[in-house]
Amino acid sequence: MAKGKKPENAACQKNDILTLEIVDMGNQGEGVARIEGYTLFVKDAITGDVVRGKVMKARKHFGYVKLLEILTPSPYRVEPACPVARQCGGCQLQHCSYEKQLEWKEEKIANCLRRIGGQSVFAGSDSVVMEAIMGMEQPSHYRNKAQFPVGMNQEGKLVAGFYAGRTHRIVENRDCMIQHPCNQILIDAVLEYMEEYRVPSYDEVAHQGLVRHILIRVGVHTGEVMLCLVINGKRIPHEKELVDKILSLDFSTSGALRVTSICLNHNTERTNAILGQKVSVLSGRGYIEDCIGDITYRISPLSFYQVNPKQTKKLYDTALEYAGLTGNEVVWDLYCGIGTISLFLAQRAKRVCGVEIVPRAVEDAIENARLNGIGNVEFFAGAAEDVVPAKYEESGGTLRADVVVLDPPRKGCDAALLETVVRMEPERIVYVSCDPATLARDVKYLCDRGYELKRVRGCDMFGMGYHVETVCLLHRREKRI
Repeated sequence: MAKGKKPENAACQKNDILTLEIVDMGNQGEGVARIEGYTLFVKDAITGDVVRGKVMKARKHFGYVKLLEILTPSPYRVEPACPVARQCGGCQLQHCSYEKQLEWKEEKIANCLRRIGGQSVFAGSDSVVMEAIMGMEQPSHYRNKAQFPVGMNQEGKLVAGFYAGRTHRIVENRDCMIQHPCNQILIDAVLEYMEEYRVPSYDEVAHQGLVRHILIRVGVHTGEVMLCLVINGKRIPHEKELVDKILSLDFSTSGALRVTSICLNHNTERTNAILGQKVSVLSGRGYIEDCIGDITYRISPLSFYQVNPKQTKKLYDTALEYAGLTGNEVVWDLYCGIGTISLFLAQRAKRVCGVEIVPRAVEDAIENARLNGIGNVEFFAGAAEDVVPAKYEESGGTLRADVVVLDPPRKGCDAALLETVVRMEPERIVYVSCDPATLARDVKYLCDRGYELKRVRGCDMFGMGYHVETVCLLHRREKRI
């Protein structure tokens, strides 16, 4: 057996073949095994498995193992519904029962709050109230947005699917179990059009070819569907034939759907970013509409909109409950996107101010407020860490909020923003997070500066994946004289 160099203190070395008992799961859903205190991460393994694997990397304190064989399956192990689940990078937990996924995600949140945030979760009468995670009734076919890369396989055939984990190799899959069923109908039609009219797919190495991605968005409550082709150019050949083909499709097997928008997104840059900034409309409107509760949202190809509408309703209802609004409050919603949470809050607040860095999203937010007849909201374009401190300084330090809602990207909040939020002295902070580790870091910052974490609840927006959303409520401690 070939041997690699064994790092100091490591219990194994590269290319070792090991039999391992999986005792835990890591942050990205990988199995965790330990040998003499040395940690090994095993992708596609779960708690309770006994596996045989090959060490691919061995570092000083931890290593990575490729799963070769499951010797004894975990009681939580199930057969993946998708035939390419292991190859595709879209799902990480299809081999794990959904009940165990929820248990693991809930514990993941609690562990981060304990270890990083210094919070007493599940630890006695003074502990934070950790409420039961909000799971999905049906954790399949739930996503309302899909982005399928298009390319050629080794046989020279057009394919669409998803990238294998940490690669740009396309794993062909037109019928993804977590995507809306109408996607397969649309992808089949686009590839047929490309084959018939010899429209080339994009080659990212040569920076040549035309069609890069197929973007599909579905209004689950309205039945409106958008097809957007991301292209490396200004236009596509035979536009009318494509439009006619798409508009003639039969979606009767996928629900009461209709295509109301066919667009092109122009991305001519040599980049890994999927979307460019320019959109042109081939048919219908440049957007679709969908609803969360009583609020209607206008969604363009560039809009951020939660991908799981049923769970989003639960998430926003929880955020609204935690905000404790009576109709008299001034609320600042930071990282507001197209106004999804802002408009939800505005139904019960005196006034809501939203801040968002993407100018196009701010335009959508303003339009969404107009669309719903909501006049007690105001939106500001710019980075929250720039806009809010600037507004605070302009006010001479008098800017106040009754409630602040934070819904940052995975990197969490900037320290300058959190510092200003503390100075604004809101009675309540509602933090909506898509990353428990950065949430815990920011919670610690706020709790070190006068706030107490009161309530926490997870929401599973990404069944079969390792991500989890969390809603937290923090109260301002009374100042002692």
